[in-house]
Amino acid sequence: MKKYIFCSLFLFFVSCYAQKSTADAQEHFVSNGKLYAALFQQQAAEYDALCYQAYNIARLRLDEALTKPSDKPLAIVSDIDETFMNTSYYAVECGRKGTEFEYKTWEEWTTKAEATPLAGAVEFFQYAAQKGVQIFYVTNRKESERKGTTLNIKRYHFPFQGDDHLIFRTAERSKENRRLNIAKNYDIVLFLGDNLGDFDKDFDATTPEGRSQAVEKNHKQFGTKYIVLPNTSYGDWENALYGRKSPHPERTQRANLKNAQGKANQVIHLSLYSSKVSSFYKKKPLLFLGSSNLLV
Repeated sequence: MKKYIFCSLFLFFVSCYAQKSTADAQEHFVSNGKLYAALFQQQAAEYDALCYQAYNIARLRLDEALTKPSDKPLAIVSDIDETFMNTSYYAVECGRKGTEFEYKTWEEWTTKAEATPLAGAVEFFQYAAQKGVQIFYVTNRKESERKGTTLNIKRYHFPFQGDDHLIFRTAERSKENRRLNIAKNYDIVLFLGDNLGDFDKDFDATTPEGRSQAVEKNHKQFGTKYIVLPNTSYGDWENALYGRKSPHPERTQRANLKNAQGKANQVIHLSLYSSKVSSFYKKKPLLFLGSSNLLV
């Protein structure tokens, strides 16, 4: 009987320790995940290479558009954050303070105008402006951030063709109506962004499945009219994964990560091998959120 009680207590404490370790790992992941993404943006040569690649392709497509007749002035519509400006320094600031994203601290940070240009960005936009192309910066920053945003754009000599070319978020988060308003008077030849919602209303889908379907539907536009910049830190992809539309407190975010882990284990599987070995791999999760496999 004593042996049975001892074994039961041992298993109980092991279980408690395992649960605590998992919770600690998830909390550590939430706290430091953004820092790893910021480290990649700031230190990885591969990140610069991806940015150069995107802007090189954008220039090729622009040159093609310039040779075609149009009954409207040509225009480019571009997002700002992580599209031509690196804002990863805000994530580092949050990490140092042990805080998460908050609009208040974000607005305080953008007021400082400390974002820096992505590789190849300044040269591309200056080239487009020299060719007479109108450049519209369509952002989901708030109107209250106009002063700091304008200062940041001008600080690095990005073309600034008037306050009406810097378009902030309206009551709705979607950029579709803002794009349509520009299209009334301009021929938009390129869209640049780090988030699918920067390109078309099709990408306003709120589930991972819906977003993937939209990508498949529009796949011929990528690299032709849609130029995507890399962003591993944030975006609608994580909103879809968490099942949310706006930032949550850290505790809620941890709960959402746990839910996302469950979804991943259920629906995300490897399918990269032939039918002979697929029976082994098809149930192997591709994504382990909050597990020891993550950088924690």
